[in-house]
Amino acid sequence: MKFDYFKYHGLGNDYIVIDPQNADISLEPEIIRLICHRNFGVGSDGILYGPIIKGEDLQLRIFNPDGSEAEKSGNGIRIFSRYLFDAGYLHSNQFQLETLGGRVYVELLDATAGEIRVDMGTVTFFSAEVPVSGPPRQVINEELTINGRSFNVTCLSIGNPHCVVLLDDISRELVEEIGPIIENHALFPNRINVQLLKVLDRNNIQIEIWERGAGYTLASGSSSCATASAAYKLGLVAEDINVHMPGGAINVKIGQDGHVRMTGSVTAVCKGVFMDDLAAQIRDLSGL
Repeated sequence: MKFDYFKYHGLGNDYIVIDPQNADISLEPEIIRLICHRNFGVGSDGILYGPIIKGEDLQLRIFNPDGSEAEKSGNGIRIFSRYLFDAGYLHSNQFQLETLGGRVYVELLDATAGEIRVDMGTVTFFSAEVPVSGPPRQVINEELTINGRSFNVTCLSIGNPHCVVLLDDISRELVEEIGPIIENHALFPNRINVQLLKVLDRNNIQIEIWERGAGYTLASGSSSCATASAAYKLGLVAEDINVHMPGGAINVKIGQDGHVRMTGSVTAVCKGVFMDDLAAQIRDLSGL
């Protein structure tokens, strides 16, 4: 039984890649939580499982550190694309990936330097498609009260759900306070990712991120795309936006075709094998 893994990060948002061709492992929620734990496991913001090869299709499954499965992750897709290049799976610098949140199109601009562009698809603000409870509507600049304070929020999906909170000032402390409350709010039947958004100018925004199933993160590709799209929808920015996060910046371009294209870096960290003690715990949790 093999337990090889590979670790990368995108602007401090770190993922473990587990390739089913190299690792005989069953990813139950308890195993995911153990591997992602920063004290008892390897430690990461999630697990990328793939490639799952079905004919010509390359499929990717994305797991949050709480054991839940995510529909889409911009950083995760970029990281996984870098892994595919490093592992010799790719025969072109342009290819497609299947995710739970839909098909994405990837271009390796400079794979050795980790510069990767992803077409994340189009966004929707319609409540039923995010989803957000209540009457059918576009959820734009609505009032939401948290801990006795009113916030203006815009909700959208880019294959996974996001709640963007527009503010004059943002901080890690504030997103850690209200992020988990909004994530689990009754308005959001599937829970939701939360971003605090500050507009710097027509081409630059700053965000703080609370990820569904992961908590506070230094960077997020899908969050960058969501906040840029929300700011664009509100008329606050142009179509070319630099999204500044604690871990670094991602460029987002909103095309006339409605597609949102994200460009950012990926850094390889390490590769390894789970040692006998951790491997035994994984086997026990698998019932093997």
